[in-house]
This record gives sequence, structure tokens and C-alpha cells, in this order.
Amino acid sequence: MANIFDLIIIGGGPGGYNAAERAAHSGLKTVLFEERALGGVCLNEGCIPTKTLLYSAKILDYANHGEKYGVTVTGASLDHAKVVERKKKVVNTLVSGVAAKMRGAGVKVVNATAVIKGKGSDGFKVEGGGEEYVAGKLLICTGSDAVVPPIPGLRESYAAGFAMTNREILDITSAPKKLVVVGGGVIGLEMASYFNSIGCDVTVVEMLTKIAGPTEDEISSILQKNYAKRGVKFVLGAKVSAVNGDKNGGSIEYEIDGKTEKIECDLVLVSTGRRARTKDIGLESIGVKTERGAIVTDEKLRTSVPGVWAAGDVNGKIMLAHTAYREGEVAVNDMLGISDRMDYRSIPSVIYTNPEVGSVGETVKTAEKAGIAAEEVTLSLRYSGRYIAENEGGDGIVKIVYGKEHHEILGVHMIGSYASEIIYGAAAMVARHQRVKDVQKIVFPHPTVCEVIREAMFTVK
Repeated sequence: MANIFDLIIIGGGPGGYNAAERAAHSGLKTVLFEERALGGVCLNEGCIPTKTLLYSAKILDYANHGEKYGVTVTGASLDHAKVVERKKKVVNTLVSGVAAKMRGAGVKVVNATAVIKGKGSDGFKVEGGGEEYVAGKLLICTGSDAVVPPIPGLRESYAAGFAMTNREILDITSAPKKLVVVGGGVIGLEMASYFNSIGCDVTVVEMLTKIAGPTEDEISSILQKNYAKRGVKFVLGAKVSAVNGDKNGGSIEYEIDGKTEKIECDLVLVSTGRRARTKDIGLESIGVKTERGAIVTDEKLRTSVPGVWAAGDVNGKIMLAHTAYREGEVAVNDMLGISDRMDYRSIPSVIYTNPEVGSVGETVKTAEKAGIAAEEVTLSLRYSGRYIAENEGGDGIVKIVYGKEHHEILGVHMIGSYASEIIYGAAAMVARHQRVKDVQKIVFPHPTVCEVIREAMFTVK
């Protein structure tokens, strides 16, 4: 006999568990399926584990470079195995917290793989854990998987322990002496930063001619210069053509300027992006439309099938945990008849290295591509007394992108200390369509780094 619910959610990552809590508190009888651990990739293999490692690296950096601030620390060192052990403790604590929230909200959690089996007169049918579940509403939050590109020798090297994705490298207890990172996106850069800080020889190989993907060009350049000062090497505009090795080490080959080059290393981190996870979950049984492997959704997270929504990485829009949180909320509100919609223009993004990068909204290039007449102003973070006090020789900046005619704020991009904590305020400016003159009237606390945003507004002509 089938288990009857109002809402079935497949996937217990940020989009799924947050939506489950909201739905249950709103009166929907909800069941949540998660085949691995609650929290999804973000909590178990991404956001939280990487930030835990990076914080330990930041402490080590402070100790090793404290003499610039009148503090000398002798013999500072990092025990990578202990850092990984602490990472596990942090993750376990947060996973337990998510489980407690589900219990508190009355959400039934099923730790099993869920497969959609079709739709009958009584609702959508999902099988998991040997039982059948039926509900009139279905929310798909199955997330994404790391892409392992078809590079000759890569899959064999992956199976032999020479190549890894972020999932595996976060659990190694012995740091490699020489690491090659294939892919200069956010995950690759954060791992490059950590392993560089703890003494590894790190090389980043990227197909594009810049790092950090869609990050604004000048910000990307400043970030690369800071990495290079610390000893990270970059090979840009290069296509990896072969990976060969096992747990004892090996090499990668890449093509650049018509030549083939080789790098010997102990370990390869493959960080070439993520792909929506839609395979083998039964989408075909109900006819959900996909494009390029991702579920097609509208601004309310509705799919092509009435009664079915999709939130998070699985819809392939903006693969960030906080996007998934908000998408899940919008989907639940739509189920409840509450007017709501996604505003993808104001989704912030962060690179949690040292220095941090925070970005939201348009760059001049993306604005012009969208047919928006835009201009920008750039101001050094050295206009902040706090920034100078805390960053000896820092080269951080903030860049404001605004509409040429009405001076509405289209985007804010910054690199420097606290960028990850500051950028939410800029996201609010973009979301609320504030103009430069509106922000000029906001009182920012002093001395702070964030007040440079206000100072930048006064440079707009």
C-alpha cells in the first residue's frame, strides 16, 4: 500500500531540505528522499568542508606573515590530517542539525534512492527504500555531479587514485607535494589556495585565458596576481590532452600554442565544472522537459509538467547553494498560491580565498551584451582606514556598474577582506533597483571596509 503525502521532495541538499521545512511548517505533509547524507554536496563535499580547510590555511598564513604587523610566530605548522578530522566534525555537526530541523518540522526523511514511476489519478508515484510514495506535488532537487571530461587516461587515473574530484580530495589525510588543478573556476581556485598555503607546489591549468570563470576581468586579474605572489603557477589557454598515473604519482599533458607540454605531479584535482543530475531518476516516466541535461524551469520553478517543480543545481541556472535555498522557497510558495518569483539578477557569488572575491549583478560586458547602456567606477579599498590597518600592501578594489541614463545599480564587484560578508548588501541594492543617489544617503559604519562602496558612489559623474 502506498504512503500518501502532499509533497514529495527528491534530494536533501540546500534546495530540498530548506523547501521541506518551509512546506511542512505551511501545512503540507512532506516526505524528503536523500540517498546519501542530508545537506547534499554543499554541506558534505563543497561549501562547508572547503571553508573549514581554508580557515585553517588562513590561520597559518597569519602566523607565517605576522611580522608585517609586528607579530612574530616561530615554527608555525599545519597538520593536514587534523584539519581533515576537524572538517569531518564540522560536517557531522551541521548534518545532525539539518536532521533535527526535519524532525522538528515533521518531515519524513527516507534515506534511499528515489525513482519517479509515473503519475496516476491519485498523484505522482515515487519508489524508494522498497516502498511506494504518492503525492499530488513533486519537487526535484537532485543536484549535480562533478564533470569528469573525456580526456585520454583520465578515467583510468581517477580509478587508480591519481586524479580526484572535490569529493575525494577533501578526505585525503596526506597532502601531495606537487598538485595540478585542472580548471581555474571557484572550486579549483579554493583548493589551489589551500594546498598552496600549506606548502604544496600548485599549478592551475585552465582552458580559458583568465581564471575564475565569469568573474569581472579586472577582479580576476588582481586575484591571479595575488595567487602568483604566493607561488601558485598558472597555465592559461591550455587544453589538457592526457592524464596518466596512479596513487604513486604520474603526469598530465596539455596543448598550448601548438605545442604539447608535460607536468609531473603527485596528484591531479579535476575541477572542470558540474553537470545537473537528471539521469536514472525517472523523469521520462512523467515527461519532464530537459535541455542540455538540465530540467527546464520558469521563474516560479515550474517544470513542463503541472504539479512538478525543480530547484537547485538540477535546473542548471546558477549552481550555488544560496540560489537553491531561494528557489526551493519560491517553489513552495507557488505550491501554496503565494505570489513569488526568482530574481536571478541579484544572486551574489563569492570566492572564499585570501583575498576574497564578492560579485553580484552585471559587469559592463554582460550589460552591453544584454543591450543595457552601462558605465562603471572603480575605487581602491585603500580608501578604507580599516582595510589599510589590516592589509599591508593590499590591492583590493570595488567596482560599481550602473545604468548610463538612470544611474540604477546594475552590479557590484569587489576583491579584498570581508568581501563575502559585504556583498549581500550590494545584492539588496541590485534587487531593489536602487540608484546611486539612494546609496549615497545610506550611513555606513566607520571604520569598515564596506564604506568604500558608498565612497565609490560619490565618484559617479
